[in-house]
Amino acid sequence: MAAHKQHDYHIVNPSPWPFIGAIGGFIMLTGAVFWMHDYTPYVFWAGFALVLYVMYAWWTDVIREAHGGDHTPVVKIGLRYGVILFITSEVMFFVAWFWSYFKHALFPMPDAVEREAGVLGGGVFGAVDGVWPPAGVELVDPWHLPLLNTLILLTSGATCTWAHHAVMENDRKGLVWGLTLTVLLGALFTAIQAYEYYEIVHNDWFSYAGSIYGANFFMATGFHGFHVLIGTLFLIVCLSRAMRGHFDNQSHIGFEAAAWYWHFVDVVWLFLFAGIYVAAVWGAA
Repeated sequence: MAAHKQHDYHIVNPSPWPFIGAIGGFIMLTGAVFWMHDYTPYVFWAGFALVLYVMYAWWTDVIREAHGGDHTPVVKIGLRYGVILFITSEVMFFVAWFWSYFKHALFPMPDAVEREAGVLGGGVFGAVDGVWPPAGVELVDPWHLPLLNTLILLTSGATCTWAHHAVMENDRKGLVWGLTLTVLLGALFTAIQAYEYYEIVHNDWFSYAGSIYGANFFMATGFHGFHVLIGTLFLIVCLSRAMRGHFDNQSHIGFEAAAWYWHFVDVVWLFLFAGIYVAAVWGAA
């Protein structure tokens, strides 16, 4: 007869997923090295597929644990702290790109200084000639597609909040509608950003390798776009679970994590819009 648990903590059952996930990550890393040296890319994709399978299986186990009553109030606090720490790490990730951008914007290095310091191969990378943005860079109009995407993301934050309030009131219909609209708006943001990138490259305004401005622009906005894509997939999973009745006002940690992540994506975009789009145009004026 099993002993009765005398505490609120969840002791996780033995699981193969950490070990299998480590193997998948190692195969993916090894495959990436092969691919970068012009060997077969299939090793990378095999490892990537294994990692995706581990993610699916592991999170399925977590959902099963939640339905089994293992997510006690104490466990939920730990899960929330984990999400907060994860988002904090993501914040610092974007701090690095903002730091690089504003460092070059506030202290542009002339060719001669770069050459003497041996920075960027003496200006081979598209020298900053003492002005910002660098000469030859045609800036994106912030009041066109970027402004439209800002309004779209702000609206998606409102629909996500609607869904959050709906789940707190056990309004399943409102939860589903709120998540559906948020997913559609996230997909629309991605499509518009892809079109913006097409316009930049097609019209040869600047490129990733053409200037330090282009490198910072594409790294910052591109990684944000990647986060929007991941957040949209996160919300799609939550929408699927909501339609199955997985969430109620007492148990919705998975959706809460997705909502926090989505609001983080919204806030980062506001800083990107103000700092990289608008400030660049004002600085060039």
